[in-house]
Amino acid sequence: MTSSPLKLGFLASGNGSSARAIMAAIRAGELAAEARLLVSNNRSAPALAFAAEAGVPALCIPTQGDPAAADARLAEAMLGNGVEVIVLSGYLRQLGPRTLSQYAGRILNIHPGPLPAFGGHGMYGRRVHEAVIAGGATESGICIHLVDEEYDRGPVIARRAVPVEPGGTPESLEARVTALEPGFFVETLGRIARGEIVLR
Repeated sequence: MTSSPLKLGFLASGNGSSARAIMAAIRAGELAAEARLLVSNNRSAPALAFAAEAGVPALCIPTQGDPAAADARLAEAMLGNGVEVIVLSGYLRQLGPRTLSQYAGRILNIHPGPLPAFGGHGMYGRRVHEAVIAGGATESGICIHLVDEEYDRGPVIARRAVPVEPGGTPESLEARVTALEPGFFVETLGRIARGEIVLR
């Protein structure tokens, strides 16, 4: 797709845990990438302050009111900052058609359960782990997938299995999965930077 380093943009609605881990890996020289921009729809998102403190341009683009204008502004901001790949880090809004078109095949999201079985609208956070436990699954997992116009339906590019422990609860499963997610995102981006996973 491109020569390394990857030029990354981030979308976060809250803490942006994966974005923080990725930026830390970049600073440590463990990931051949550049953090070009972090955008949040939430003015009080801790991720905005974190990015600014890390020297990464940070921008709030609210999605209420005029979604089309917000979509255009987001697409222009990412393009204007030279972003090649967009990373969703706990971004709780659906992307608009302009951003999806401009970055088709280059928007990545991490999902805390097996796809497509435990994905779709409303399936995020603890709800996923509750569904996995209620369904009697013996194995959960983390999926990194491409983002399109439907929730959690884009192609999965990387998976990591997480066994469901006997007697496990949604809370215990969530804790185990959450602890693994940032590192797995860093690992997967490293594979993209090295050309082991090719984005279109």
